[in-house]
Amino acid sequence: MKVGTITEVKNSEHRVGLTPDCARNYASHGHSIYVQSGAGAGAGFSDEDYQEAGATILASAKEVCDTAEMIVKVKEPVESEFSLFHEGQIIFTYLHLAANESLTKHLLDKKINSVAYETIRQDNQLPCLRPMSEIAGRLSVQEGAKYLEKPFGGRGVLLGGVPGVNPGKVTIIGAGIAGANALKIAVGMGADVTILDINNQRLAYLDDMYGNRIKTLYSTPHNLEQAALESDLIIGAVS
Repeated sequence: MKVGTITEVKNSEHRVGLTPDCARNYASHGHSIYVQSGAGAGAGFSDEDYQEAGATILASAKEVCDTAEMIVKVKEPVESEFSLFHEGQIIFTYLHLAANESLTKHLLDKKINSVAYETIRQDNQLPCLRPMSEIAGRLSVQEGAKYLEKPFGGRGVLLGGVPGVNPGKVTIIGAGIAGANALKIAVGMGADVTILDINNQRLAYLDDMYGNRIKTLYSTPHNLEQAALESDLIIGAVS
């Protein structure tokens, strides 16, 4: 199969559909790989990295899409990309079609075989969405800690505290994948952490993992209100 990847053009998107390692793996199985020049630059990959992996570099997104039978992207196509794809082609990317009528109509009208990462299931899980939740959870504490600093408008709270000073208080609402990953980072920073959920089994699991380093609460309006009023940082992680 001829597999291609193009530069992501959505605002503030720096990822790339295929890394050089992915390209190498495809090539090792006999597929031909086509990469738009500069497609990996935002993620730290050069054209030379792809060439060394066995990919062919093409100058434009149009050239890649005209050549490839399957296009691997990260984000859903924006309107300026609609004309790139042709009938019978496979597009493999996040699509989120429920909120995008124009893209849905275009894909149907052009008879493009569209595979959405967010709909792929394995063992009743969503393996392509899980990494995004893991990243979001971990990044939430990092960003929250930053905005507690005075230069960013915060009150000058250090989440880990220092000897003689209480650590910052973090409340995490939701104990799913994002919440559990936020919890991991907050505990690692030495914060005073409370996590709430309506799933007692999930709370029991986290209690077994962290013991007296965290507080677990069943999520009720009263518990939410009390925890929020006492918190320096609140992280919403309800899925």
